[in-house]
Parts: sequence; structure tokens; C-alpha cells
Amino acid sequence: MSRAIGIDLGTTYSAMAVVGDDGAPRIIDNAEGEATTPSVVLFQDIDGKDSPMVGSMAKHMAASQPMDVVQFVKRHMGDPNWRFDSANYTYTPEEVSALILKRLKQDAGQALGGSIDDAVITVPAYFDDARRTSTKQAGQIAGFNVLRVLNEPTAAAISYGLDHDRDGVILVYDLGGGTFDVTALRVNGNDYEVLATDGNRNLGGFDFDNALMQIVADDVAAQGGEGLLADPVAAADLREKAEMAKRALSNVPQTSVYVTFQGNNYRVRVTRQAFEDATQSLINQTRDTVLDVMDDAGLEWGDVDHLLLVGGSSRMPMVREMMQELSGKRPETDVNPDEAVALGAAVQATLESQGDGAPTMTIGGGSPITIQDVTSQGLGTISVDKDTRQDINVVLIPRNTQIPCMKSEVFYTMHDNQQHIRVDVTQGDSNNPDFVAIIGATELQLPPHPKGSPVEIIYRYDIDQIVQVEVIDLTTHQSLGEFEIDRESNLDQGEVHEASAHVAGLTIE
Repeated sequence: MSRAIGIDLGTTYSAMAVVGDDGAPRIIDNAEGEATTPSVVLFQDIDGKDSPMVGSMAKHMAASQPMDVVQFVKRHMGDPNWRFDSANYTYTPEEVSALILKRLKQDAGQALGGSIDDAVITVPAYFDDARRTSTKQAGQIAGFNVLRVLNEPTAAAISYGLDHDRDGVILVYDLGGGTFDVTALRVNGNDYEVLATDGNRNLGGFDFDNALMQIVADDVAAQGGEGLLADPVAAADLREKAEMAKRALSNVPQTSVYVTFQGNNYRVRVTRQAFEDATQSLINQTRDTVLDVMDDAGLEWGDVDHLLLVGGSSRMPMVREMMQELSGKRPETDVNPDEAVALGAAVQATLESQGDGAPTMTIGGGSPITIQDVTSQGLGTISVDKDTRQDINVVLIPRNTQIPCMKSEVFYTMHDNQQHIRVDVTQGDSNNPDFVAIIGATELQLPPHPKGSPVEIIYRYDIDQIVQVEVIDLTTHQSLGEFEIDRESNLDQGEVHEASAHVAGLTIE
């Protein structure tokens, strides 16, 4: 029988886990025996056909073949304009991510001795609708039945709760390779209630690496080696060395980076203090987000019972020091930052895969796990201010509203016998339309009514963060129409089927 697995699809590294026969989740090593797989794809052209390589070898090849390697594709999920051109094919972000997922699927099947079809895939809590859908489509293209797209901090909290006295409030600080989230949860037995979440989908270890690369490049330039970062091959080589140096500085106060550039060899000493000084603004950004989440959740530090640091980048000493100073609490030390999310996803995958009549999985002998999540960003629509006659964004479902939920707002027609109403579904919490994203739109016909006739717009937001919209003519009390968001930023079903066929025909190394 096929088993369901949990996948932490990371910006820089990915991990997978499964719940064993003993009811405990465990990490599934990849074919190389590694607990994590670099989220890197090398596109090789063999006899006029792509032969993608995924993982550690692809990562090592990035320095010598930077134009044939895709890294950090997670940052492009949901971007309809991003493409990568290999020698034989043009890839979308969903297809590149699907290649990573297909490699994980293969390795899991080999490790567990059977076909792996079902999976829960995690995403940053702050991922918007387009990026969540993009991630789910990547899983489908890879051949998975995606049971659920689960927020990474929630998965980490589930994992932490397996072996600990977990009741109370948990604050999860999740600094990954390319994204950052903070989530506050209240745990009561096996009930997980998300109180508030916030984050930055473009802040992570990648940015700390960039700062370290700049330190090295400036030093090399001072020694006469100008233009290091402008050379693609040299920059790719430096990125790998910068990541290694960053890891070293988590354990020692000083390290050296050796660079060969333009036929010359350079040695650059980097101290932990210099690195921390160069990245203080990044740490401050995460600090501000923590305070925002505490405020949104209505919490004081005395209310927080457990402080979790997850994501590989949270290993940096300055993260632990900042959080301990800010909170007055010692972060939990027995949580593996690289594995916690995948382990929690595996638990959720097992729960999701249990059909009617199947035994219900419980943790700690209690009731089944339930998750009460919240919206990571507000949902609204564009209207016209009656006083200024300027467009405004009216937020119907504010950020951090518990889901599933239903919210409505009454609007009024602007003209006598107005024939149409346009509904723009926005994502974001600003009242300024310039600072929100339109994620869907439709135009509906109106029956003839006087100016100022009321129209009700209803938003329904389900547990999978799918938005349904209904418009009611309050004069006649008739529904004018109901629609799901037509995600212009995502692939349509035909494109998903086409991509699935292409990826299925590729051999992943």
C-alpha cells in the first residue's frame, strides 16, 4: 500500500519524512544517504534531450556551469513571468520545483520499498494564494496526490508537540534559506490554534550569504581583484564558499575564504563580528516581525511558553541571542531546525490519508490533531470612495482571520440602471490599491435599478485557503453569480497536464 509522506520543499534544501509503524515520524534519507537534498537542478543536454540532475552534485556543479543550474526557484513560485531556458525546453517555476519533488518521490520510494503517491507539502505561512497554488501544482506535475499544503511553522509545532509537554503558547521563528515566518500558536492537547502569523517571502539565508559574499568581494577588490561578483562563474563559486563560511561562523569566531579569480589566489579572513555587523539590518527585520506577531496575537512575553527556532538559518548564534534578549526566554534546544518541518508534515500526511473507516491516528494517546489556521494576508475588493471618488481597497477578510470563514460587505451602484458590476479580488491589507495584488476578477450583469442600490459581496475562505466569491442583489435578493478565483498567476489545467507529461518523460539523476 502506498504511504503518505511529508515534504519540506525548501528554497535551498528540501527534506522528507514518514510516520513509521510505531507512530513516530522519521526523516527519509535520500539516495546519497543525506537527510536533506539541495533544491538545485542542473540541466544536462544528452542527445538533444534534457537529463536533469537534482541534489548535491547539481549544487557542486553550479560553480562550473552556472548558466545550466537553477537554484532558489522557491522565490519564483507564483510568478507568471519567470522562465528558465534549457537547451531543449522552457521551464516554469512549477516545473523546476516538480523536478526536485520527483527526485524526492523516487528516493522515498526506494527507501520505503514501494510507490509513493500521497504527500503533504509545506509552504511559508506568508505565502499568498498564487504561491500556494503554484506549490500544489508542482506536486501534481511531479506525480503526487497533494493531500494538503501546510504552513511550515504549524508543521514545526506539530513535530515539537510529539515528545514534549506542548500545552500553552508556542512562538515559531522560522528563518529558512529564502523565506522567513513568525507564527504564534496556542496548543491545547492535540488542538493547534494559530493566533497570528507574519513574514517575508524574500528574506532568508540567501540574503545573509549575499552579505558575506559582498564582504569577500570588497576585500578581494582591495587586493586588486575588481569585479568578482560580476563574473557568473566566480560568483557561483563564491556563493558556495560563502554558505560554508556562514556555517563555520556559527561555530567559530573567525574563518577564511579562499578565492581564485583572474588567475590570482586570494585569502579573505572573515570574523563572526564583521558578518553580524553586515547583517544586523536583516536580523532587525526579523525582530520587527516578531514584535508585530506578538502585537497581532495580543500576547506579552510572559504568555509565551515555548520558543522554537526552525529553518537552517536559525542556527546562526545572532538569531538565538536576539530572540533570547528580546523575549527573556531560552529557545528550545532539542529541535532540529532542518528536520522539524518535514517531520510535522509527515504526521499531517498520515492524518490526511486516513479514509473513512480507517483507524484514526492520535498523538500521545489523545484525540486526533486539529489545526485552526488563519489567513496570512487580507482579502478585499476595489471600490470607489464616495467622498474622494478615488479607488480604495476594502478589506473584507483581514490578515490573521481564523479560517474557514465567511465575510461580506454591502456596496452601492454608482449610476441609474447600471448594467455591470466588476469584482476585483485583492490580496493585502492596505487601503491603497497600489499596495495590494489583484488575484482574480469577474464582471457580472446587473438588472436595472436606481443609483445607490445595494449589492452584497460575500467571500468564503476554506481550510485550503481557496476563495469563493458570491454577489447578491439586495434589491431582489437574488444571487448575481458565484465564482472561484481564476488565478491568472498560475498554470491552467491544460498547462498542468502538459507539464506533467513532460516531467514524466524525464529521467532524474
